[in-house]
Amino acid sequence: MRGITMTDILERARQKVLDEGTPLNKDELLEVLELPDSRIDELLQLAHEVRLKWCGEEIEVEGIVSLKTGGCPEDCRFCSQSALYESPVRAVRLDIEGLIESAKEVQKTGATEFCIVAAVRSPNESLMQQVEEAVARIGAEVDVNVSASIGILNQEQVDRLKKAGVHRYNHNLETARSNFKNVVTTHEWEDRVHTIEMIRDAGMETCVGGILGLGETLEQRAEFASELAALAPTEVPMNFLDPRPGTPFQDLPLVDSKDALRAIGAFRLALPRTILRFAGGRELTLGDLGAEKGLLGGINAVIVGNYLTTLGRDAENDLDMLDRLHLPIKALNATL
Repeated sequence: MRGITMTDILERARQKVLDEGTPLNKDELLEVLELPDSRIDELLQLAHEVRLKWCGEEIEVEGIVSLKTGGCPEDCRFCSQSALYESPVRAVRLDIEGLIESAKEVQKTGATEFCIVAAVRSPNESLMQQVEEAVARIGAEVDVNVSASIGILNQEQVDRLKKAGVHRYNHNLETARSNFKNVVTTHEWEDRVHTIEMIRDAGMETCVGGILGLGETLEQRAEFASELAALAPTEVPMNFLDPRPGTPFQDLPLVDSKDALRAIGAFRLALPRTILRFAGGRELTLGDLGAEKGLLGGINAVIVGNYLTTLGRDAENDLDMLDRLHLPIKALNATL
């Protein structure tokens, strides 16, 4: 019976997700993640049809910049920005002018989103003021939406970011709830969910994703996709672990490329209307050919340029790839 169920899962997904727009549940997502290699192309084709129907054909481009890098007090075991680990990353900060110049460079790529990121548990008053000023300056001088990712927030901070003009807030859950304590112990899953709910209730868009390859099982990968779907975020960034020297996860293996493609398809079937963004680690995990398969298999957004502590592809290479695949870039006026 198990073989019959696996054979039928994409047919059921076609009816449920493509025709009706209803996400697959956790058990169904596990069936997708367990599909044999011979059915990956079929899965990706279905995922592509789902994203075209429910999201449209355009690709959203985003650039990110780190306002404060390193020196973070949290113990996220994948992260070289933690002050608890002996990693090559050292604490540095950008000033307002540096942020504005970065936003201008990102805007030149055709990006509609520019995200300011800080490695902190929660923002102190100095950081809040800096972000508020940066958002106002960028909004006045650069034709781009400004997002932020500055940690766990309280209600006053949420209200201030909303007033400042933050368009979208990124707050990743990182992994499934059942795997969270194996990844982070200095804060709780519920702390992050509470921030996400406050951001959503304030009327800002939410960006909530994580990293695949943090020691989770396939069951937990399905659980994670289902948990994200329950939060209904605007965007889900898909990162794949790039093991960082000096971190507790430095020796974890890369996600297998076929497993990564299965996950892309599964996440699209869990999140038919969500912006699903290629983020960190895709270069190592998938390479160029795999990235193209992902863009024709459910992905509808990319981060161009470098990430926070790892190198990405040159922005021009990604833009050339989008052009080669005849994937149009989303214009700013389409996001307002």
